[in-house]
Amino acid sequence: MMKQALLIFARNLVYGQVKTRLAATIGRQRALAVYELLLEHTVAVTERLPFDKVVFYSEKIDGGDIWNDRSYKKQVQAGNDLGERMRHAFATVFGKGYQKAAIIGTDCFELTTLIITEAFECLDKYDVVIGPAKDGGYYLLGMKKLYPGLFNDIQWSTDQVLKQTLAACEQLQISTHLLPALSDIDHEEDLKNIHI
Repeated sequence: MMKQALLIFARNLVYGQVKTRLAATIGRQRALAVYELLLEHTVAVTERLPFDKVVFYSEKIDGGDIWNDRSYKKQVQAGNDLGERMRHAFATVFGKGYQKAAIIGTDCFELTTLIITEAFECLDKYDVVIGPAKDGGYYLLGMKKLYPGLFNDIQWSTDQVLKQTLAACEQLQISTHLLPALSDIDHEEDLKNIHI
């Protein structure tokens, strides 16, 4: 049986520390409510997936939260920037013998169970699978082994992330498949599809 892992990067649900770009325009209380909705959505689309699921918390493991212990393993992110944290998460699961792994965040309200399943299926044919976000980043990154080069020299949290990641794939001669482009929820205008 192939060992497959879905890694979920989640922020701890703390007032004033989630969706800070969004909070700047809609206020902290509403930003917290939006993030809660995004967490609920992420649980809804991942809970029944037949892969091992590991939630990597930004600060500490929260007991008794939305990520139930039956469906999700729990760890804390390690590293100074997003690239280091993601590289460490992939290294952790590949070090435990997993043959496929994909990482997602909790900012994409358009993400579906089907798209995540497609990502893992595409790893049968491709080295790397990327879900492009419409803001120039990505909402999913999947691979069959660790490619540390995909986490170096990337301008995280900018519109250059996808472009720089694809350039790194080309340089490393990694076969790459792109999933459908989806929107992340980062700014007030992104909320038009969410009723809250």
